[in-house]
Amino acid sequence: MRIGELAATVGVTTRTVRHYHHLGLLPEPERLSNGYRDYTLRHAVVLARIRRLTELGLGLAEVRDVLADDAGKDLVEVLTELDEDLARQEAGIRDRRQRLRALLDAGELPAEGPVSPELAALFAETAPRLAGSPMAARDREVFALMDTVADPAARDRLMSLAGAIAGSPQATARVHEAYALLDALADADLGDPRVAEAARVLADCIPREVFPEGAVDHEDSFLRALYADLAPAQAAAIRRALDIIDGERP
Repeated sequence: MRIGELAATVGVTTRTVRHYHHLGLLPEPERLSNGYRDYTLRHAVVLARIRRLTELGLGLAEVRDVLADDAGKDLVEVLTELDEDLARQEAGIRDRRQRLRALLDAGELPAEGPVSPELAALFAETAPRLAGSPMAARDREVFALMDTVADPAARDRLMSLAGAIAGSPQATARVHEAYALLDALADADLGDPRVAEAARVLADCIPREVFPEGAVDHEDSFLRALYADLAPAQAAAIRRALDIIDGERP
């Protein structure tokens, strides 16, 4: 058989056959006097096996291992590992579909989405009261970030604390006041007296459980990135608010 006939018989392309030759998966046939490859039935059998194995999801390196073992004892092990890997992928896909379904069932997605259903519900509850505040919008982005990168325990604690604030009209009003003061500092000097006022109001808004242990580290990479993303007076107010919380620790 010529290479085109072999490829057509097994249902692959001639380019695939040449690629398998290059990788050493398919033995090179003898060549006729005119230089053409002369493929045999054995080549078709091996090529068909390669096709079946790749269609099962094996990588070419795994196919090489299977073909190298004439007794076939490694094939069971390889296929078992493949089955376990596919089972993990299947479980992952089911989990992602469940999360997608929960997001879609929740209705309108927030601009920062996709986020967890818990955070989407919190955004939906607080958005009408905090609309128009650039600092509130920035906080939503930070919450979306923490929703992604925080460990589950820390994320659950943060969502619980934020939910408690959202459920209290008095706490929500205080947060709204803090956002208004911080927004007003966007173009303020560091010496502006409103920095201290904003810090005090903000300190009153932050649940102490947010920083359960140890002193606040202003050189923490997250806080440094947060400060760098703010106007100088806004960053100063937040720094001072955290210092106030630190000073109240027993």
